[in-house]
Amino acid sequence: MAKDSRGPVIYWMSRDQRVEDNWALLYAQKLALQRSASVHVVFCLVPKFGDATIRQFDFLLRGLKEVAAGLKAKNIPFHLKIGKASTEIPALLDELKATAVVCDMSPLRVPKQWAHDVAEACQVKEVPVVQVDAHNIVPVWAASDKQETAARTIRKKIMLSLATYLTDFPKVVDHPHASKDTARPDWEVAEKSLEVDRSVKPVNGIVPGAAAAHAALLDFTTRLGKYANDRNNPNVQALSGLSPWLHFGQISAQRCALKVREVGESKGSDVQKGCEAFIEESVVRRELSDNFCFYNENYDRLEGAAGWAQQTLKDHAKDKREYVYSLEELEHGKTHDDLWNASQNQMVREGKMHGFLRMYWAKKILEWSPSPREALERSIKLNDRYELDGRDPNGYVGCMWSICGVHDMGWKERPVFGKIRFMNYAGCKRKFDVPAFVALSMVEARQPLQVSHPARGGRHDDQRSSAKGTDEAP
Repeated sequence: MAKDSRGPVIYWMSRDQRVEDNWALLYAQKLALQRSASVHVVFCLVPKFGDATIRQFDFLLRGLKEVAAGLKAKNIPFHLKIGKASTEIPALLDELKATAVVCDMSPLRVPKQWAHDVAEACQVKEVPVVQVDAHNIVPVWAASDKQETAARTIRKKIMLSLATYLTDFPKVVDHPHASKDTARPDWEVAEKSLEVDRSVKPVNGIVPGAAAAHAALLDFTTRLGKYANDRNNPNVQALSGLSPWLHFGQISAQRCALKVREVGESKGSDVQKGCEAFIEESVVRRELSDNFCFYNENYDRLEGAAGWAQQTLKDHAKDKREYVYSLEELEHGKTHDDLWNASQNQMVREGKMHGFLRMYWAKKILEWSPSPREALERSIKLNDRYELDGRDPNGYVGCMWSICGVHDMGWKERPVFGKIRFMNYAGCKRKFDVPAFVALSMVEARQPLQVSHPARGGRHDDQRSSAKGTDEAP
């Protein structure tokens, strides 16, 4: 700990952009209360992040406005800094004379490097950094100490841990220790600082922020019966639609699981089955994705695939493709496949694609690209450019599952795919009414697109937070 541990505590918010149900903020407030000190929240806005466009940054900034207002009501200042955290966090430490930093956790390489850099900068000042996994229900380092090979190998570990971790949250209290509030977020300056593609417009109809996220969760609980039976049918509104808010941390996956379990335990069999299916997808599968990215530095590259998958893709890399499309043709939905085109156009217009179709979409990119490596790069680029939940472990693992067989097994060998699981148009027709989906997509495409413009506590245990001393980065 720092020589003087009585000063303010900083929570550097990054992946988990919410006030309530946030273990990282709760831990930061706990430290501050122990010291009778103030707690400050800071978000560091970088002008560019991967292939994110104004669509994603607009969603982020509007959500952060709600965060700032919620923190103000709790007597907690919110600082919006423009620049790298490795520079801005140490500067704020000096300004506030803060004596501890709490940060949340992302398994992706760029945010991991940010955390490493901040920890190194804080080490010089003898200020401890504590990293809290506020995103997963079972913290990634507690769920497993290695990369898991499939859902079946992590499922038991996570499900056995839910009794410990799937508990309700305490509330963030009105903070009793006042501070000199120097936080004055300038949202206009922040928006103008962005160096991103502004041609991919924000999506109308998906409102950012925790309030909208909780409303969407409540709406989803009325459809749990459909989720059990129809979640693979794009023509039925059965999915939760929560992924944009989960990606930006505007709602907690733990809160979603708690609410769905509460409803599932009080309703009929279909609703109970829907609850079980949701826990499988939103807890087991989602946390499996974090596990893969946390322990595999090649989570978005062919080199991250299992040996058998790398070999089979290599063996079939030069197989003749019946169709080969350019990236531009794919981006504009100009293929011979009306279902694929409708899926791609839905993603471009609405910032989302049905989960079942995301698998079909990526596998066809493998089939229609000059090489497996280029197919993976294309799928990730398009996903990250248009999906509101792009640049997410779920997205990377989804592309890697579809193209590189991650968390899957070898199947019947065939041209191009080798032993990678195959999906085709006829299989989709057996699952749902493909013409109906395509026809609806064409109707929606004719509608004018209106866009809006940007203008754990109770139990702060050591398993959830990974405390790092001054000689070790988070």
